[in-house]
Amino acid sequence: MTSETVRSYDRDAAAYAARTATVPDPVRADLEDLAARIGPGARVIEIGSGGGRDALLMEQLGLAVRRTDVTPAFVELLREQGHACDRLDPLVDDLTSPDGPYDAVWANASLLHVARADLRTVLGRLAEVTRPGGLLRMSLKEGDGEGWSTHGTISGPRHFTYWRAPAVEVVVRASGWGDVVVRQGLGGDRGETWLELSAVRDGVSP
Repeated sequence: MTSETVRSYDRDAAAYAARTATVPDPVRADLEDLAARIGPGARVIEIGSGGGRDALLMEQLGLAVRRTDVTPAFVELLREQGHACDRLDPLVDDLTSPDGPYDAVWANASLLHVARADLRTVLGRLAEVTRPGGLLRMSLKEGDGEGWSTHGTISGPRHFTYWRAPAVEVVVRASGWGDVVVRQGLGGDRGETWLELSAVRDGVSP
Protein backbone atom coordinates (compact mmCIF):
# COMPACT_ATOMS: atom_id res chain seq x y z
CA MET A 1 0.00 0.00 0.00
CA THR A 2 1.36 3.44 -0.89
CA SER A 3 2.19 5.87 1.89
CA GLU A 4 -0.34 8.34 0.50
CA THR A 5 -3.12 5.72 0.72
CA VAL A 6 -2.16 4.99 4.32
CA ARG A 7 -2.22 8.70 5.16
CA SER A 8 -5.68 9.06 3.59
CA TYR A 9 -7.09 6.24 5.72
CA ASP A 10 -5.25 7.59 8.75
CA ARG A 11 -6.93 10.99 8.49
CA ASP A 12 -10.48 9.63 8.22
CA ALA A 13 -10.29 6.29 10.05
CA ALA A 14 -13.07 7.02 12.54
CA ALA A 15 -15.50 8.17 9.84
CA TYR A 16 -14.67 5.13 7.72
CA ALA A 17 -15.21 2.77 10.64
CA ALA A 18 -18.59 4.34 11.41
CA ARG A 19 -19.77 4.16 7.81
CA THR A 20 -18.73 0.53 7.35
CA ALA A 21 -19.88 -0.78 10.75
CA THR A 22 -22.64 -3.00 9.34
CA VAL A 23 -21.54 -6.29 7.77
CA PRO A 24 -23.07 -6.64 4.27
CA ASP A 25 -25.03 -9.83 3.71
CA PRO A 26 -22.56 -11.30 1.14
CA VAL A 27 -19.65 -10.74 3.55
CA ARG A 28 -21.63 -12.32 6.38
CA ALA A 29 -22.37 -15.35 4.20
CA ASP A 30 -18.69 -15.72 3.29
CA LEU A 31 -17.65 -15.49 6.94
CA GLU A 32 -20.24 -18.03 8.00
CA ASP A 33 -19.01 -20.40 5.29
CA LEU A 34 -15.39 -19.85 6.35
CA ALA A 35 -16.21 -20.58 9.99
CA ALA A 36 -18.11 -23.72 9.06
CA ARG A 37 -15.21 -25.00 6.99
CA ILE A 38 -12.39 -24.42 9.48
CA GLY A 39 -14.36 -25.06 12.68
CA PRO A 40 -14.61 -23.53 16.17
CA GLY A 41 -11.36 -22.29 17.66
CA ALA A 42 -9.59 -22.06 14.30
CA ARG A 43 -7.09 -19.23 13.97
CA VAL A 44 -7.46 -16.52 11.33
CA ILE A 45 -5.08 -13.72 10.42
CA GLU A 46 -7.02 -10.73 9.15
CA ILE A 47 -5.20 -8.43 6.74
CA GLY A 48 -6.71 -4.97 6.90
CA SER A 49 -8.96 -5.07 9.94
CA GLY A 50 -10.07 -1.46 9.43
CA GLY A 51 -12.87 -0.58 11.81
CA GLY A 52 -13.01 -4.14 13.10
CA ARG A 53 -16.49 -5.28 12.10
CA ASP A 54 -15.42 -8.51 10.33
CA ALA A 55 -13.23 -9.62 13.24
CA LEU A 56 -16.13 -9.19 15.67
CA LEU A 57 -18.35 -11.41 13.56
CA MET A 58 -15.61 -14.02 13.20
CA GLU A 59 -15.26 -14.14 16.98
CA GLN A 60 -19.03 -14.47 17.35
CA LEU A 61 -18.76 -17.44 14.98
CA GLY A 62 -16.20 -19.07 17.28
CA LEU A 63 -12.96 -18.18 15.49
CA ALA A 64 -9.77 -16.74 17.00
CA VAL A 65 -8.71 -13.64 15.06
CA ARG A 66 -5.39 -11.85 14.82
CA ARG A 67 -6.31 -8.29 13.88
CA THR A 68 -3.79 -6.41 11.73
CA ASP A 69 -3.73 -3.21 9.73
CA VAL A 70 -1.07 -1.06 8.11
CA THR A 71 -2.89 2.18 9.05
CA PRO A 72 -1.87 3.51 12.49
CA ALA A 73 -5.26 5.11 13.19
CA PHE A 74 -7.14 1.84 12.64
CA VAL A 75 -4.73 0.01 14.94
CA GLU A 76 -5.19 2.64 17.63
CA LEU A 77 -8.97 2.63 17.18
CA LEU A 78 -9.17 -1.12 17.74
CA ARG A 79 -6.82 -0.98 20.71
CA GLU A 80 -8.98 1.73 22.28
CA GLN A 81 -11.90 -0.69 21.95
CA GLY A 82 -9.94 -3.25 23.94
CA HIS A 83 -8.76 -5.44 21.06
CA ALA A 84 -5.21 -6.56 20.38
CA CYS A 85 -4.18 -5.32 16.95
CA ASP A 86 -0.81 -5.30 15.22
CA ARG A 87 0.38 -2.67 12.81
CA LEU A 88 1.50 -4.89 9.99
CA ASP A 89 2.44 -4.53 6.32
CA PRO A 90 2.04 -8.00 4.76
CA LEU A 91 4.61 -7.17 2.09
CA VAL A 92 7.53 -6.72 4.48
CA ASP A 93 6.63 -7.44 8.12
CA ASP A 94 6.85 -10.71 10.05
CA LEU A 95 3.58 -12.62 9.64
CA THR A 96 4.42 -15.59 11.84
CA SER A 97 2.69 -16.41 15.10
CA PRO A 98 4.17 -18.08 18.21
CA ASP A 99 1.13 -20.36 18.09
CA GLY A 100 2.13 -21.77 14.71
CA PRO A 101 0.48 -21.62 11.28
CA TYR A 102 -2.91 -20.02 10.79
CA ASP A 103 -5.98 -21.92 9.64
CA ALA A 104 -7.14 -19.13 7.36
CA VAL A 105 -6.40 -15.70 5.91
CA TRP A 106 -9.18 -13.11 5.67
CA ALA A 107 -8.43 -10.09 3.47
CA ASN A 108 -11.66 -8.26 2.72
CA ALA A 109 -11.15 -5.22 0.44
CA SER A 110 -7.57 -4.69 1.61
CA LEU A 111 -5.22 -6.31 -0.90
CA LEU A 112 -6.77 -4.19 -3.67
CA HIS A 113 -4.33 -1.51 -2.51
CA VAL A 114 -1.29 -3.76 -3.17
CA ALA A 115 0.69 -2.98 -6.33
CA ARG A 116 0.19 -5.55 -9.09
CA ALA A 117 3.83 -6.61 -9.03
CA ASP A 118 3.70 -7.16 -5.25
CA LEU A 119 0.54 -9.27 -4.93
CA ARG A 120 2.28 -12.57 -5.65
CA THR A 121 4.85 -11.80 -2.94
CA VAL A 122 2.17 -10.90 -0.38
CA LEU A 123 0.10 -14.01 -1.11
CA GLY A 124 3.20 -16.19 -1.05
CA ARG A 125 4.19 -14.82 2.36
CA LEU A 126 0.68 -15.48 3.64
CA ALA A 127 0.80 -19.02 2.26
CA GLU A 128 4.01 -19.64 4.19
CA VAL A 129 2.28 -18.93 7.50
CA THR A 130 -0.91 -20.88 6.71
CA ARG A 131 -1.22 -24.62 7.38
CA PRO A 132 -1.63 -27.05 4.46
CA GLY A 133 -5.33 -27.14 3.69
CA GLY A 134 -5.86 -23.71 5.25
CA LEU A 135 -8.12 -21.23 3.51
CA LEU A 136 -7.71 -17.85 1.82
CA ARG A 137 -10.56 -15.42 1.32
CA MET A 138 -9.94 -12.08 -0.37
CA SER A 139 -11.83 -9.49 -2.40
CA LEU A 140 -10.59 -7.15 -5.11
CA LYS A 141 -12.19 -4.65 -7.46
CA GLU A 142 -12.72 -5.87 -11.00
CA GLY A 143 -11.25 -3.84 -13.81
CA ASP A 144 -8.13 -3.02 -15.77
CA GLY A 145 -5.01 -1.14 -14.79
CA GLU A 146 -4.76 0.93 -11.64
CA GLY A 147 -5.64 4.40 -10.46
CA TRP A 148 -6.31 6.87 -7.68
CA SER A 149 -9.76 7.49 -6.29
CA THR A 150 -11.37 9.85 -3.80
CA HIS A 151 -14.83 8.75 -2.65
CA GLY A 152 -16.90 7.88 0.38
CA THR A 153 -15.75 8.94 3.84
CA ILE A 154 -12.05 8.94 2.85
CA SER A 155 -11.37 12.48 1.65
CA GLY A 156 -7.81 11.85 0.47
CA PRO A 157 -6.67 9.88 -2.58
CA ARG A 158 -6.30 6.10 -2.41
CA HIS A 159 -4.49 3.90 -4.89
CA PHE A 160 -6.36 0.88 -6.28
CA THR A 161 -5.14 -2.00 -8.41
CA TYR A 162 -7.87 -3.54 -10.55
CA TRP A 163 -7.93 -7.19 -11.60
CA ARG A 164 -9.63 -9.58 -13.99
CA ALA A 165 -10.46 -13.07 -12.76
CA PRO A 166 -8.09 -15.05 -15.04
CA ALA A 167 -5.11 -12.86 -14.17
CA VAL A 168 -5.59 -12.92 -10.42
CA GLU A 169 -6.17 -16.68 -10.49
CA VAL A 170 -2.76 -17.15 -12.10
CA VAL A 171 -1.11 -15.02 -9.40
CA VAL A 172 -2.88 -16.87 -6.58
CA ARG A 173 -1.93 -20.32 -7.95
CA ALA A 174 1.68 -19.21 -8.40
CA SER A 175 1.94 -18.11 -4.77
CA GLY A 176 1.19 -21.42 -3.05
CA TRP A 177 -2.59 -21.69 -3.20
CA GLY A 178 -4.82 -24.11 -5.10
CA ASP A 179 -8.52 -24.86 -5.62
CA VAL A 180 -9.00 -21.24 -6.62
CA VAL A 181 -12.57 -20.04 -7.10
CA VAL A 182 -13.38 -16.48 -8.24
CA ARG A 183 -16.92 -15.09 -8.11
CA GLN A 184 -18.23 -11.76 -9.34
CA GLY A 185 -20.46 -9.62 -7.19
CA LEU A 186 -21.65 -6.05 -6.80
CA GLY A 187 -20.40 -4.11 -3.80
CA GLY A 188 -20.68 -0.76 -2.10
CA ASP A 189 -22.94 2.08 -3.14
CA ARG A 190 -21.12 2.83 -6.41
CA GLY A 191 -22.28 -0.21 -8.34
CA GLU A 192 -18.78 -1.57 -8.75
CA THR A 193 -18.07 -5.18 -9.61
CA TRP A 194 -15.94 -7.08 -7.12
CA LEU A 195 -14.04 -10.34 -7.39
CA GLU A 196 -14.59 -12.60 -4.39
CA LEU A 197 -11.82 -15.17 -4.28
CA SER A 198 -11.34 -18.31 -2.23
CA ALA A 199 -8.39 -20.71 -2.30
CA VAL A 200 -6.86 -23.59 -0.35
CA ARG A 201 -3.26 -23.72 0.82
CA ASP A 202 -1.23 -26.21 -1.25
CA GLY A 203 -4.39 -27.40 -2.99
CA VAL A 204 -5.20 -29.77 -0.12
CA SER A 205 -8.78 -29.67 1.08
CA PRO A 206 -9.20 -29.24 4.86
